[in-house]
Amino acid sequence: MIIGIDVGGTYTDAVLLKQEQVLEKIKTPTIPDDLLTSLLKALEPLLKAAKNNQIDRIVFSTTLITNLIATGNIDPVALVLIPGPGLNPNTYNFNIPDTFILSGAIDYRGREIEPLKEKEIKECLEAVRARGIKRVAIVGKFSQRNKNHEEAVASYFKQHAPEIQTVMGHQVSGRLNFPRRVVTSLLTLATQNRFQEFYSQIQKVLAQRGITAPIYILKADGGTLPFAQAFLKPVETIFSGPAASTLGVLALTPSGQTSVVLDIGGTTTDLALILSGKPLLASRGARINNHLTHVRAFATKSVALGGDSVVQVGPDSSLEILPQRAGAAYCLGGPQPTPTDAMRVAGLITIGDEKRAREAMNKLGSKLKLPAEQTAALIIELMVKRIAREINEMFLAWEEEPAYRIWELLQKQKIRPQNVVGIGASAPAILPLLGKEMGCRALVPPYAEVANAIGAALAKVTLRLTFHFDTERNFYFIEETGVQEKLGVKGQLSLADAEEMAFKWLRQEGEKLGIPPGEEPELVYSEMFNMVRGWTTTGRLYDICVQFPPGILEDWLERREQNA
Repeated sequence: MIIGIDVGGTYTDAVLLKQEQVLEKIKTPTIPDDLLTSLLKALEPLLKAAKNNQIDRIVFSTTLITNLIATGNIDPVALVLIPGPGLNPNTYNFNIPDTFILSGAIDYRGREIEPLKEKEIKECLEAVRARGIKRVAIVGKFSQRNKNHEEAVASYFKQHAPEIQTVMGHQVSGRLNFPRRVVTSLLTLATQNRFQEFYSQIQKVLAQRGITAPIYILKADGGTLPFAQAFLKPVETIFSGPAASTLGVLALTPSGQTSVVLDIGGTTTDLALILSGKPLLASRGARINNHLTHVRAFATKSVALGGDSVVQVGPDSSLEILPQRAGAAYCLGGPQPTPTDAMRVAGLITIGDEKRAREAMNKLGSKLKLPAEQTAALIIELMVKRIAREINEMFLAWEEEPAYRIWELLQKQKIRPQNVVGIGASAPAILPLLGKEMGCRALVPPYAEVANAIGAALAKVTLRLTFHFDTERNFYFIEETGVQEKLGVKGQLSLADAEEMAFKWLRQEGEKLGIPPGEEPELVYSEMFNMVRGWTTTGRLYDICVQFPPGILEDWLERREQNA
């Protein structure tokens, strides 16, 4: 049996799965200030339904990190940069008041071209202490190709101020792009302790109930990660909600489909795209607070429009759906009229008190001189047109993604996906109208109301490793892990040898994460560049990327095909 729990901004969804069956499903309001209680309210009925049978794994997707960052409720962090020559780091505008710049430089091939100055490091530490800062992110340009400077500074801090917690840029990401590595390092350190507290609470709760199943958490790229390891990079779990909804659609619709995914929640509507059965990734990484990061994520968009959005009559006597939520819908005891009330009056849904829904529509309709039914119809029309507009605008961004362009080339014509698949509580009411508005096929799969939890439960454990080999300098490094080691025999490594080495590393690391031995990895790309001195090739650079890709557990897909 598998348990999946998705903690959304409005509702917490949970499912208990056995083979291809959904044995139990739960939908309960989320308590934003107490996510643990929300989880327990969803988990308890599932454990009861499991009847003491073995739970094979539990997978969470949570808004914890999203909420911490969105509300600014993160721990203060100082930033120590070793940028080297080039662009003035002050132009990056990281919005960190306690930023310190150190001398020292590493070039693009990992060679030291300017040493550190110990006097500067000492003065930096004294300033950090004087300001009472307990966390410091240390990030050097090209540290992913030579980590010595970052390690030297971190070592000095550890020796002279062991109470200060540090993180080094090469530990967080080995990818090129200095500003994105800085932002990712800052967010990692600023959220680590809160994430650890949350994990400890979950461990305690499960231990009290005798649950020993491995615990995973969903990442923004649709892969799962053992919860304990997510502590090292908690920021990767941001946007796991949209990832869960995308995977839920993958699990509940036929294989190889091309669809726009629409998750209509109480507060927001999330948009994502699946091309021929593969979710579209954001090639530039997740954008957080207007900063690009090295967090791999699906190309999603959250629109501030949901079933509980506040509706009012504006100054020009027209209906407005506001971007904020004031609580539950009026028909469910909330304070303001919402689209959910409109759907209740229109007979599209059955939840909530119809009298209160009608009261909400009459309240708005009196200002428009319209009956409740007509007011409800106008609100629903407004919502549908807004979602259609957001989808069309999002396509302009999706069409800029390299993966979308390749997919379009393979189709041999410029087309757009014709399926819109809706999940979430409001999807059954809105999707038929949206399909008519956009002139496409609208689908609502079974269990749409808890599809996020199903997506989380069935997500594969993923791993991606990117290698850079330099045979002339006789070393290699791995971007995602920060490993930097000597190659052994200088200049003797062929491209085939390097690829074999990359796959060996991937399988070894995958085994540590619990990836089954039979899971097939794939080569993402492999490139070679000759290093020429005078008339002689003195070495080669190899860039190789291998991965266990995201997706749905194979046994679920096989059983689904057999029962189709």
